[in-house]
Amino acid sequence: MTPIADLRKSYERAELDENASQSDPLAQFDQWLNEAIAAQLPEPNAMTLATVGSDLRPSTRVVLIKGYDAQGIVWYTNFESRKGQELAGNPFAALQFHWVELERVVRIEGRVEKVSDTEADAYFASRPLDSRIGAWASPQSQVISGRAVLVANAAKYAAQFLLNPPRPSHWGGYRLRPDNWQFWQGRKSRLHDRLEYRLQGGPDGPWLRQRLAP
Repeated sequence: MTPIADLRKSYERAELDENASQSDPLAQFDQWLNEAIAAQLPEPNAMTLATVGSDLRPSTRVVLIKGYDAQGIVWYTNFESRKGQELAGNPFAALQFHWVELERVVRIEGRVEKVSDTEADAYFASRPLDSRIGAWASPQSQVISGRAVLVANAAKYAAQFLLNPPRPSHWGGYRLRPDNWQFWQGRKSRLHDRLEYRLQGGPDGPWLRQRLAP
């Protein structure tokens, strides 16, 4: 077995220069995300979400981005899950995209809020039927006796709602409003490129772009 400490990789695919990068972090993110999609990477929309509970213990999980614009980054989940409970107590979170094949990482930090009911209803209605039933069937983050519980719940709600399950009140969307972005591009000899965009002077303020040591 190869010792983990001996695993090495030389990052040489691209570079990230201040003068060649976008002045607005959302534009830079849009460029990189679309390049990840065009490269046909596996699940380029997957991102790690980090939250912190009332006990000050951090936790992470992978969720899927479902929208982004000048207002922020959107995903959907069960409000009663661990992440939902932690966000209710501490509305600050961090996101991370890792596009391994492109040797790129994007980190995003900011305050989180729920999306509107109208927005959540519209997205829920667009989901496949099985996914809409699943939102009812899974008591996310709760202890269950076995998979049979999920199967039974799915059958129960499928029979109850047929083809038109409504959005559960415990399920909806979150929007992270960024105040800090970091873009990391792997480079040779571990001299990686790392650009930070930090919001200045409130939600409508300008972005300060600066290089950080890797």
